[in-house]
Amino acid sequence: MGLIDIARSKSPWILHFDAGACNGCDIELLACLTPVYDVERFGIINIGNPKHADVLLVTGTVNKRSARVLRNLYDQMPEPKAVVAIGACALSGGVFHQCYNILGGVDAVLPVDVYVPGCAPKPEAIIEGVVMALGRMQEREQARKRGAA
Repeated sequence: MGLIDIARSKSPWILHFDAGACNGCDIELLACLTPVYDVERFGIINIGNPKHADVLLVTGTVNKRSARVLRNLYDQMPEPKAVVAIGACALSGGVFHQCYNILGGVDAVLPVDVYVPGCAPKPEAIIEGVVMALGRMQEREQARKRGAA
């Protein structure tokens, strides 16, 4: 494992995308950044640029309009990357799943690494989801390097 891989695993940069819903999950996600939970002390930084992000956190239901934007953000992220679906709406469409314009959960558009259930999930669950995503990201990268060797 190289120095850059170690740094990325110890200080992940996250990108948050709200695909559209009630914003309950967004409030809980932002609570992770407040002094009560203070994830920045662990090196987790919320950024706005997908070209620097390691983990994509998605909240809300995916509809026809947000699917294109979501795919575009994912494609701009460098490898290795991970996707975390946060909340019932991101997992399955939630209470909006039978609406005419809803495609379903995030996995209808992107490969999801970690699902964080709840409506809305607690900040502790979101933090655990990010940590699990980092673990999956490291496993994939190590498997890729073993295959290349």
